[in-house]
Amino acid sequence: MKTKKKIVMAILLITALFMINGCGGQPNNQLEMDSAKPYIAVIAKGFQHKFWQTVKKGAEQAAEDLGVTITFEGPDTEAQIDKQVEMLDAAMSKNPVAICLAALDSRAVLSALEKAQSRGIPVVGFDSGVDSDIVVATAATDNEAAAALAADKLAEAIGKKGEIGMVVHDQVSTTGRARRDGFINRIESTYPDIDIVEVLYGEGDHTKSADAAKAIMTAHPSLKAIYGSNEGSAIGVMLAVEEMNKVGKVQVVGFDSGKKQVDSIRSGDMLGAVTQNPIQIGYKAVEAAYRAYQGETVQKTIDTGFEWYDKNNVDSDIIKDLLYD
Repeated sequence: MKTKKKIVMAILLITALFMINGCGGQPNNQLEMDSAKPYIAVIAKGFQHKFWQTVKKGAEQAAEDLGVTITFEGPDTEAQIDKQVEMLDAAMSKNPVAICLAALDSRAVLSALEKAQSRGIPVVGFDSGVDSDIVVATAATDNEAAAALAADKLAEAIGKKGEIGMVVHDQVSTTGRARRDGFINRIESTYPDIDIVEVLYGEGDHTKSADAAKAIMTAHPSLKAIYGSNEGSAIGVMLAVEEMNKVGKVQVVGFDSGKKQVDSIRSGDMLGAVTQNPIQIGYKAVEAAYRAYQGETVQKTIDTGFEWYDKNNVDSDIIKDLLYD
C-alpha cells in the first residue's frame, strides 16, 4: 500500500508541475512574452559594448509606453554574421508583428527579410540600415555627417597637415562604410595637406583594433593621429597608443562613449569623440515598427542625432545624458 501511495503522489506531483508550466511558466525568451500584446523582435549587432545595452533600454522604454512585448538579442560579437542571421530566422518563427534589425551585413540578411516581406511583417532598421527597399524606416545617427565632424576635429588638432590612420569596425555594414567614407571624404575634400596612409579593420574588437593601430604606427613613424570608428575600435586604438608610449604624440579621435573612452577624454589622453543617442535609437526603432504594424506611414529616415565631446564639455548637461559608459 505504501508503494501505491508513493506512485499516486508522484503522479499528482508531475501533473501539478505540468499544469504550472503549461499555464503560468516562463517561455524560453529573453523577455517575458505576453500573448495579449503585439510582439516585436529586436535584433542588434551584439552585446559586447555598452552602446547596445543602452539601445536596449530605449527599446524597452518604447515597448512599455506603447503596450507591446519585445525580445532584444544579438550575437556575442559583431563578427558573428551567421549567428545574427540565425537569430533573425528564429525570431521569424515566433510570428512577430514587426522586426527591428541592426544588420551586421546588409546583404547577408536579405533572404530573411524577403520572407518577412512576403508575410507582411514590416522591418525597421536601427543603427545600421539595410540596402533594400524592404526596410520601411531606419532609426540611426547620420553617420557620414558625424564622421565628417570627427575628421574636422582631428584636422584642427594636428594643424591640418600630416599623416593619419584609420581603424574601422567593418566594411560590410552601412555604419562601417558611412563612418569610413564620411571621414575620408571630408579629409580629402577639405584638408589637402593631410594624408590618410592606411585604413585597417578591427571588427569592433578591442584586441584586433589595438593590433591594427599598432601596425599603422609601426609602419608610419611620423603618424600624427588615428581615428577609431566605433567604441571597440576607439578603445583598441587608445590601448595601442598607451602600449607604444605614444600618448600625446599620436592624437586619437573616436566614436561612441565607452568607459575607457570617456576616462581617456577626461584625462586628455584622447582628443575626443562623437557620441550617438542610443536611447533614442532603440526607442525610435520600436516606435516606428509599432506604427508600421498599425498601418501608419513612417518616416523613411529617422535621424537620432549626435554630438562631439572632449575634455571641455564631457561633463556638460547636454553631453552627460548621451554617454553610455
